[in-house]
Amino acid sequence: MNVVPIPNGAFAENSYLIIDEQAGRCVIIDPGQEPGLILHKIEQAGVQPDAIWLTHAHVDHVMGVGHIAAKTGVPISLHPADRPLYDAAAAQAAAFGLAFTDKLPPPDRAFTPGEHVKVGELSFEVRHAPGHSPGSVCLVEHGVVFSGDVLFAGSIGRTDLPGGDFETLIASIERELLSLPDDTIVYSGHGPETTIGRERRANPFLTGVYRLS
Repeated sequence: MNVVPIPNGAFAENSYLIIDEQAGRCVIIDPGQEPGLILHKIEQAGVQPDAIWLTHAHVDHVMGVGHIAAKTGVPISLHPADRPLYDAAAAQAAAFGLAFTDKLPPPDRAFTPGEHVKVGELSFEVRHAPGHSPGSVCLVEHGVVFSGDVLFAGSIGRTDLPGGDFETLIASIERELLSLPDDTIVYSGHGPETTIGRERRANPFLTGVYRLS
């Protein structure tokens, strides 16, 4: 597996390419505000895109979906609980002062918790982890997890946006992420990679420091 992080856009959102190098295939996770950059990275890698996987539907994670889907013809997967956010992407953008009026293409597939989705021979388990948004998912393979905006290095996703809830998010992290081995690499929607063990030991939202202060 080759993971290509692509920080982009006004919110420094991390899009990712997950590449099965033997198969020469990739998926695009959360194509953000700079779809041209993402397409350039795909071309640079010399691989064939198979799908767009959305960890959730906040605007910074979906702004490039329409452009990339039109250029590649790949299907889009999203948890159905985030469909209202996805359909309201232009309104989300306006709330943040961003110019984005594109109508996004409808998702082709609904992520189902517990299912496995594949790129080449790589198989990822879909884990539903609401709290940052109602339909947030994490994608888990052996040794890695793509956490979207559920968990960050030293922090967690914000819960003050529509559909967010702090206690729900903490419960999701404890159930879906802290159950993973400590050496699991966490690729987040913003910021640097981390590990489950590091966050278990030092993340103030998970150790209780934040909640006790």
